[in-house]
Amino acid sequence: VQLQASGGGSAQTGGSLRLSCVASERTFSSFYTAWFRQPPGKEREFVAGISRSGGAARYADSVKGRFTISRDNVKNTVYLQMNSLKSEDTAVYYCAARWDQPAAAERLFPYWGQGTQVTVSS
Repeated sequence: VQLQASGGGSAQTGGSLRLSCVASERTFSSFYTAWFRQPPGKEREFVAGISRSGGAARYADSVKGRFTISRDNVKNTVYLQMNSLKSEDTAVYYCAARWDQPAAAERLFPYWGQGTQVTVSS
């Protein structure tokens, strides 16, 4: 599976951005998909994940109520809507996929996009 992330950029504190991740795989609906991020000087961390059908989502505590993950299996795309952005959301954001089952550990995801930079400033 090849994943192509886009939509990063700069935003002000309190602003919004939407990330997209397009998958090359026709059976994309069989993959659990997630977003991770790596802040400057820190390790990569789980942000949000979504089930194959899109019916269930999981979020890191730091983004609950501000970020929304969704997917469109017809378009082979997963989205991350980011609202009420904070400076601590500044990071390189990665989409990732794994077959079938939910997970949050980075090591369990074999497929990764290239990353897209999000910078939040006041």
